[in-house]
Amino acid sequence: MPTFTASDGTRLAYRVQGDGDPVLCIPGGPADSAYLGDLGGLSAHRRLITLDLRGTGRSAVPEDTSSYRCDRLVDDVEALRAHLGLARTDLLGHSAGANLATQYAARHPRNVRKLALITPGMRAVGLDISGETRRKLARLRSGEPWYPAAFAALEAITEGAGSDWDAINPFFYGRWDAAARQHQAAGRPRNMEAVALFGAEGAFDPRATRAALAACGAPVLLLAGEFDLNSPPETVAECAALFPAATLVVQPGAAHYPWVDDAERFAAAVAAFLE
Repeated sequence: MPTFTASDGTRLAYRVQGDGDPVLCIPGGPADSAYLGDLGGLSAHRRLITLDLRGTGRSAVPEDTSSYRCDRLVDDVEALRAHLGLARTDLLGHSAGANLATQYAARHPRNVRKLALITPGMRAVGLDISGETRRKLARLRSGEPWYPAAFAALEAITEGAGSDWDAINPFFYGRWDAAARQHQAAGRPRNMEAVALFGAEGAFDPRATRAALAACGAPVLLLAGEFDLNSPPETVAECAALFPAATLVVQPGAAHYPWVDDAERFAAAVAAFLE
């Protein structure tokens, strides 16, 4: 894997897949970017540059662990853009990585040609998701054989009386089959310190970010999964309203990993937006 040096001297790694114009891809988690794969075949349309965030995958653990904070990771994305010699770039962020992509666009709007936010985390813009919104989406899956145990675990977590996160994994896929189980196991975050510090105090300033995004002229795609408890379509629609030039796509039958649920549909939607 190729590497580059961040502004604080930390050595960071990235993957390159496909040909054509580059798209910088930021994973969620923070987790090893390998779980993104080639984003359902998007690499057939564009050259994917997927960053291993510091302390994950093959990127080094920083000396200053406070640099795991989301707002400070913006500097790593900017260092990668400069390393690649790109004047402007398309930027894609998934889940928690969408918080980072959003903050990058707010801070460096002239460096972003197009922005794709895939089943996005929305802490950067201060959008909360109620327990009832999650329950409403969860009930759409009531016909699934795993539903009773998963819904009971979700209720306990929502009420602050449970912590069996593994039990609700089926809700994050449109189909809880062998491929989904394999993807979930491989994509599990390994550096729990990086996860804990990603949203540490000071990581987000929603008011300032919203103000900056209101002046961001780059076209933005917000892609939600129909069944996604993490990024419910109605909340993603609220997020879309914060951008001057936003397109909202809700992928039918999908949840939090839409390229796993329907690779062809996902890749076609994102490729069409990036053209």
